[in-house]
Amino acid sequence: MNLTRQADWRRRHPGKYAAHLAVQKALKSGALIKTPCEVCGEPKVDAHHDDYRFPLAVRFLCRRHHVRLHKRGQQ
Repeated sequence: MNLTRQADWRRRHPGKYAAHLAVQKALKSGALIKTPCEVCGEPKVDAHHDDYRFPLAVRFLCRRHHVRLHKRGQQ
């Protein structure tokens, strides 16, 4: 089977994928509202899960601070 990188990630991480879908649905319905990056105020943000067991408990971080958090464990 020839999977894309994204499809392979979804298959290997069904819980994380479900959390991402829950965030997308909540943003679309208005149940969750994006806020600027909690570190620098940048309006273009990603939703970051500290714990995927709580799919709508997210922190909004710009790409720079999101990547930094994953690489270094800090914003």
